[in-house]
Amino acid sequence: MAARTDSFDLGTLSLASGEGRRLTLAVAPGSFDFGGTQYAVEPAQVDAILDISRMTHGGYALRLRFAAGLSGPCMRCLEPAAPTFEVDAREVNQPGGGEELTSPYVEGEVLDVAAWARDAYALALPAQLVCREDCAGLCPECGANLNDDPEHAHERALDPRWAKLRELRFE
Repeated sequence: MAARTDSFDLGTLSLASGEGRRLTLAVAPGSFDFGGTQYAVEPAQVDAILDISRMTHGGYALRLRFAAGLSGPCMRCLEPAAPTFEVDAREVNQPGGGEELTSPYVEGEVLDVAAWARDAYALALPAQLVCREDCAGLCPECGANLNDDPEHAHERALDPRWAKLRELRFE
């Protein structure tokens, strides 16, 4: 595993225009909080592939790729969940290119790898973290895990507005 890198000085590569390099860096995306519940990134430090290309007029084209799991309770059934998510993020930093061509992760020639990895991982996460795609969740009436008992059901409660009709007797 590579040594942890929170920032990387792009200038140390001394790339000429059109030249590129591929590096393997260790990054730590950190933990995430969803609805007050902490989810830990597994492993805490992942190997990320960083592709750096020098563009004409002095800019950089950057690509960051890695995969990491997230462990914590399933948002549907509360059982342990540990899905893995792939990250493939790209950034462009062209000095004087305007807002669209300026990366928020590059300051001068220094790339903030840790912040970029965390933000890219957060964008790769779904709205709900589940233990499996077809997770049925919990019964809204009694809280039973519907994954364990797919045939689980309750009798429908009678509508109280019709209660007086049940008292009628036809003889």
